[in-house]
Amino acid sequence: MKKIVTILGARPQFVKAAVLSRVISKNNEIEEVIVHTGQHYDANMSNIFFDEMDIPKPKYNLAINGLSHGAMTGQMLIKIEEVLKDEKPDLVVVYGDTNSTLAGALAAKKMDIKVAHIEAGLRSFNIKMPEEINRILTDRISDILLCPTDTAIENLQNEGFDNFPPKVIKSGDIMKDAVEFYSEFSADKSSIIKNLKLQKNEFVLATIHRQENTDNIESLKSIFQGLEEINKLKKVVIPLHPRTKAILENNNLKYNITFIDPVGYFDMLELLKNCNLVVTDSGGLQKEAFFNKKHCIIAREETEWVELVTNNFAKIVGSNSVKMVDAYNYLQNSKADFSINLYGSNVGEHIYNELLKLL
Repeated sequence: MKKIVTILGARPQFVKAAVLSRVISKNNEIEEVIVHTGQHYDANMSNIFFDEMDIPKPKYNLAINGLSHGAMTGQMLIKIEEVLKDEKPDLVVVYGDTNSTLAGALAAKKMDIKVAHIEAGLRSFNIKMPEEINRILTDRISDILLCPTDTAIENLQNEGFDNFPPKVIKSGDIMKDAVEFYSEFSADKSSIIKNLKLQKNEFVLATIHRQENTDNIESLKSIFQGLEEINKLKKVVIPLHPRTKAILENNNLKYNITFIDPVGYFDMLELLKNCNLVVTDSGGLQKEAFFNKKHCIIAREETEWVELVTNNFAKIVGSNSVKMVDAYNYLQNSKADFSINLYGSNVGEHIYNELLKLL
């Protein structure tokens, strides 16, 4: 039986990887070994997280976190190499754009092990983002690039990948499968709407956590001023990231917005299903908003998911509070066709079949 090692480092990656893991388990043709680098410490990732979400528990937890980018990536390289020596896989699978993604790909390639990159080809064209560096380097050394969108494929073509060895495949977005799977029973697993006494379509869901926003106090103030103005029109609910919370407290910034503690995946899905629209600087949440037929205001200067903007599902406003409020008012009256298929279907099965060809 062929063996793959899957390298993961953050809760969203586990949610995505669970899609492929279910297909692997069903077909019983491949042995999968899951490695958690520990990159993002997450209190929600207890045994209950894995049990409730039907996610395989990692065989290895490397517990590498709280370091600078260079130190973290270096430590991961050392530890992942040790795992690969022991496991001797035929293929290493990595997801997205974290330091864990790059470290996993580098460790594998230096040992002449094939690499599959899921969510390949995405670009923000902002080289200051650590994630952008991770994406570019991982794409360049992978053996198969599983791209979620036509835009991702075009990005690779523009970078000359037609002349490079990796096989480029449009697989669709694996997060779509995850949202569809978990949405079936999220209402049974979450009571957050009832607990917060929220009414359907009567609140705005917001998340702000990106370093480019939290580390620039003027940008952060402007974003929250925009959210404060929207809050006068419709209640704003923010699951507050610890980094954002600390900066607000350290700068004595107080707002009338409804702040709640970080939530688990089922709670987030229920908030998405029931909200009026989403304001976020998260890449993943932009798509999850779309999957739940919600418009999105993007508190960044760019997005990897440009098709959401070109099809009028989302508006980019950066940290400009005036643009944020204008986008809110505009999207209240926007009639977008959320039935359009931007991200494929049965993505997990498609990726599985492509991996089989590589093994």
